[in-house]
Amino acid sequence: MNILFLTYQGDIAGSTNSISYLTAGLAERGHNVYVGCRKEALLYSLLSNTKVKLIEMTFKSKIDFANMKHIKKIVEDYKIDIINPQSSKDRYNANLAKFFYRLPVKVVHTRRQTPKSSGIFIQNWFYNNFTDLIIAVSDEVKAELVKSGIKENKVKVVYNGTPDYKYNIIDPEKGKILKEKYSYKAGDIIIGSISRKKEQDQIIKALGKLPENYRLLLIGIHNHEFKEYEGLINSLNLKDRIISLGMISGEETLNHYQILDVDVLASNMEGLSQSLLEAMYLGVPVTATKAAGNISLIKDGVNGLFFDDGDIDKIAENIKKITEDKELRKKLTMEGKKTARIDFSINRVIENYENVFEKLISQ
Repeated sequence: MNILFLTYQGDIAGSTNSISYLTAGLAERGHNVYVGCRKEALLYSLLSNTKVKLIEMTFKSKIDFANMKHIKKIVEDYKIDIINPQSSKDRYNANLAKFFYRLPVKVVHTRRQTPKSSGIFIQNWFYNNFTDLIIAVSDEVKAELVKSGIKENKVKVVYNGTPDYKYNIIDPEKGKILKEKYSYKAGDIIIGSISRKKEQDQIIKALGKLPENYRLLLIGIHNHEFKEYEGLINSLNLKDRIISLGMISGEETLNHYQILDVDVLASNMEGLSQSLLEAMYLGVPVTATKAAGNISLIKDGVNGLFFDDGDIDKIAENIKKITEDKELRKKLTMEGKKTARIDFSINRVIENYENVFEKLISQ
């Protein structure tokens, strides 16, 4: 197949990693895979040494005629069968390019998080009539799309996944080095939150309900965003118990899982979280909001623990359970590894995309 993936985003985010794993995997399986994105985007560099063919593109707006013309040229030059846009600007431009230029391609949108702007009549009409298929990365994303007005037969669920090879860069010696670097002592319990700014205030409040040997390590929040939490942190007298590393590389992030005792995700809008998959794969037990794509990933009490959005007491309770109940911790760790390494393997994701694309082309 000749497949064109599009995204105007592609910077530091779980979705960027998901797109890179998928496109590189499809290219390895012999498909001609093209990715149109900004040259300065992280995605461009991630794919630069793979079999994916990179195309520098700009997406100035949802209705960008220069971009549509560029899409037309790519489709004609490379005989593209499928266009798979990943975010809002490229979704509009792909649909409009197909419509205006009568392009003989299938357009498949991928939706990686619960929709923010769905429910608008014109937008839903546009998607229902000019999109061949929408791939949702979890059952919850599909449910929200259908609830908002997208036709159910337009939406197919294909879960995100994580590849084994990404974990080869982990250095087992780094764990001790990092603990010394952050002055963690024997007996300290390290709570991790690896995410962009998404309700970390709930985790901070939960930390305030836990004993002093519980520490919080935040990864993925810009420094200027972390400052928004300073008032809360000072009011709870937690300044010496929280470290925020800001935005660090994927390799550095993976190495930091080695020092975590529990991983917490308080987001209520995840499609299907790469950070939870990473923690599970590496044997770090998880607790997360019972919302959005977390529900497709976590089985409460089996491979993780749930809390309701905003339930600070439950977050603190779950953290204590995971760190104090050895049998529960062992179970969550074992089942979490199975979930990430088997049920949500990247090979399964790639095969599912292949099947969806091939079936659509044959129609």
